[in-house]
Amino acid sequence: MLSTKGLYSIAQTVRRRAKDLGDSTLFYFKGHTTTFSEFHNLSSQTANGMLSEGIQAADRIAFLGKNSPVYFELIAAAAKIRAVVSPLNWRLAGPELEYVLNDSGAKLIFVASEFRDVLLKIQPSLSACPKIFLIDGEDEGTPSYAKWQGQFPETDPGQDISADDPVLQLYTSGTTGRPKGAVLTDRMMLALRGQEEGDILEPWQQYAQGETGLLAMPCFHVGGTAFGLSIMHSGARVLILEEYDPSQTLRLIEEYKIGKIFMVPSTLQMLLKHPNFGETDFSSLQFIFYGASPIPLELMREAITEIGCGFVQMYGMTESGGTIVALSPEDHIPDTQDKLALKRMRSVGNAIPGVEIKIVGQQGETIANGEIGEIATRSVKNIREYWNLPEATKSAFDKEGWLLTGDAGYLDDDGYLYMHDRVKDMIISGGENVYPAEVEDAIYAHPQVLDVAVVGVPDDKWGEAIKAFVVLNEGSSISAEDIIEFSRTRIAKFKCPKSIDFIDVLPRNMSGKILRRELRDPYWEGKERAVN
Repeated sequence: MLSTKGLYSIAQTVRRRAKDLGDSTLFYFKGHTTTFSEFHNLSSQTANGMLSEGIQAADRIAFLGKNSPVYFELIAAAAKIRAVVSPLNWRLAGPELEYVLNDSGAKLIFVASEFRDVLLKIQPSLSACPKIFLIDGEDEGTPSYAKWQGQFPETDPGQDISADDPVLQLYTSGTTGRPKGAVLTDRMMLALRGQEEGDILEPWQQYAQGETGLLAMPCFHVGGTAFGLSIMHSGARVLILEEYDPSQTLRLIEEYKIGKIFMVPSTLQMLLKHPNFGETDFSSLQFIFYGASPIPLELMREAITEIGCGFVQMYGMTESGGTIVALSPEDHIPDTQDKLALKRMRSVGNAIPGVEIKIVGQQGETIANGEIGEIATRSVKNIREYWNLPEATKSAFDKEGWLLTGDAGYLDDDGYLYMHDRVKDMIISGGENVYPAEVEDAIYAHPQVLDVAVVGVPDDKWGEAIKAFVVLNEGSSISAEDIIEFSRTRIAKFKCPKSIDFIDVLPRNMSGKILRRELRDPYWEGKERAVN
């Protein structure tokens, strides 16, 4: 494993790795390779191009596309000139993209051709009038990124940078239904990865030179971006998959001798059920990291038994810069009968070095081990702020810098963290965060809908499925399918309800707040925890 001592920023990492590893492969993508030297030069060209477009420190740059080396070029380029990259969720509907782009004030947008039309449709409504570049070709009226990039010198801009500069702005949905821009710094993205002298990494945290990790999860989530950056930071290789596909994943694991991969439980389940699974050679695979939502115990057991590599469960969130708690491979024991070992397999693990975890009560007080409360965390990985939302930033942290996660759980006496429920109303379906307010807003806009409430219910494939309870206007007659199709015109497909129940009135408390638990609880009866 190459030393990471002194590499506190992405720009420093790119420069050092180009010097040390030069012609070694950094990225595999669609049969093409990019070396560390080429990546350094390409990102310098892009950085100089950004400067020529008037981009200054703290300006926002947007990326709308599936996983690609271009995305990492943009991050490295922005880091070299102190700009900020905001990757957009390509699954969002036009109105959602419009809001995010206007909120970020992005001055340049780099878009894949398949999303060009939706972007051009909302372009007249974008307040910052951003310039658009096509990352995978050229089209009349939309400049080619490659041709534009090629005009500029490979000379590193060489600007002074700080590890505390913002480098990424990831949008995470809020309980109000409006996404919030979480501002992440260089230090956050590279912190706790062993760059400090004397740090000791666990085997699953280490990457050897020449080892290949498969990036299959979307980079508009912190998990995908952090996974790619951590491999680059370590000096290993990244095979980038545009989007997850179980057939491709199985083929690439065998063909490229993949050592590590990050997944979510629903994608792991797809892998296990694929007809080619039994024919795949997994001998190179050392570890599978999984997270974003809890994993059913039986799925975990099946995966460990059938694949045979080490498994690491990860818990974190965008606001915590990704992983803050991990359940080690040693705690994944599929055939154990030991009660303590079985219990620990239902946890999400222990805080990783450098991260503090505690459980707080309703008044913010620290509560005893074994008692359920809100999970709070403190480390250098926590976000700096929510973009242009000082009140939201203030409410997310207490006076001592503890980030309130919105998740409920408890700690045992050995520091293992157990998820219990969600303090907030968030639903996690297939690893995607969905807030009821977003879905309710979309459904409520239908002229025949009088009232609506949305909850998450158990689903064997996705963990949770989105269910809506709808009250229609008097005399109205409309099908569940019609409402689902209507919602798809306003929000991403993955946020739309899978099922709808029509009821006469929604349960509410004295202040008028919807009692979601009354709607939700019957579906979770008999479950150990109210997340799946």
